[in-house]
Amino acid sequence: MPFAVYVLGLAVFAQGTSEFMLSGLLSGIAADLDVSLSAAGLLTSAFAVGMVVGAPLTALSSRSWPRRRALLLFLAVFVAVHVVGALTPSYGVLLASRFVGALANAGFWAVALTTAVAMVPDRLKGRATAVVVGGVTIACVVGVPAGAVLGERWGWRSAFWAVAVVSLPAVLAILRTIPGGRGTDAGAAPVPVRDELRALTGPRLRPVLLTMALVQGATFCTFSYLEPLLTRETGLGGGWVPVSLALFGAGSFVGVTVAGRFADARPVALVATGMAALTLGWAALALTAGSPVLALALIPLLGMLAFGTGTALITRVLGLAPGAPTLAGAFSTTAFNLGATLGPWAGGLALDAGLGYRAPAWVSALLMVLALLVAATTAKGRRPRAGERRPSAPVG
Repeated sequence: MPFAVYVLGLAVFAQGTSEFMLSGLLSGIAADLDVSLSAAGLLTSAFAVGMVVGAPLTALSSRSWPRRRALLLFLAVFVAVHVVGALTPSYGVLLASRFVGALANAGFWAVALTTAVAMVPDRLKGRATAVVVGGVTIACVVGVPAGAVLGERWGWRSAFWAVAVVSLPAVLAILRTIPGGRGTDAGAAPVPVRDELRALTGPRLRPVLLTMALVQGATFCTFSYLEPLLTRETGLGGGWVPVSLALFGAGSFVGVTVAGRFADARPVALVATGMAALTLGWAALALTAGSPVLALALIPLLGMLAFGTGTALITRVLGLAPGAPTLAGAFSTTAFNLGATLGPWAGGLALDAGLGYRAPAWVSALLMVLALLVAATTAKGRRPRAGERRPSAPVG
């Protein structure tokens, strides 16, 4: 595996810390800025909306750029908006900074995924994807809990400063390791945008992207409100929040590692099993959230299933879209973050409706049911004729 792929994972670690760390900072942000808990949760949704909008736009706008230049520009913007977020006393400015930071993060993700896959042979594409996504899981293990500790001791702003500082080594590493050209396809004529869009909106890819959005919606729905669930329903003290986030991240790392090994060989079985287990897992968390032991046991398991399934779905999209070298990573990012937008919003609605702090976990289970229905409907609609080989349904 080229060292540059691991450098991309390092940069994603810093950005993943920012994307996920609000789950341990919501109460502090809400109190400091005098907004409701659900309004603070919308900071996560704003970031996800920026990712959804930014992924295709930034991928298209940077099509002709050298990959190193694109990665450095997106990362520099990301650092700048975190400095703004750490300094502002305004909820509106913080919300806007999350959106702009997400635009930069989306551009980085889209370029990083295609760059990593272009650096390796076909048999290692799943592992390369897992290394990049693995940066997020390491963020969950180390960065997000550290952000929660910083937020508890020195206020939520200190976590924003930490993300900006941690991003700087990634800038230097990209300068030294990422090729300055457009990658392995340098010198080749770029694929027309119309052809890329045609490849990505075909009948095989649409259900994969929709499934990915629903699976990630389920993940972000509960994860965004994990801190109030644990402190106000499970009865754990605030000191357990970083521990719980680390457990989720550790499970996520295991899931990504397993998916990187098997996603290329058995993607359908891996995704189908993960989706079924996630449906049961989110429902189990909702039922057992009052028990600290059971809740803490389920958290790493759910992290493993969520990120293992998500990694396998990303690998599936990249594998099914060889005709979209620029936009395949962007569409994967968009689908991922459509779920990250839907999840906190749906969980916030459930909280505002007075359904209790377990409600986001029930919403997560419902979203997984919908994902299973999409997969089942797709499989039924593509049932092969006699003598015809079955395609790679139900997820693409």
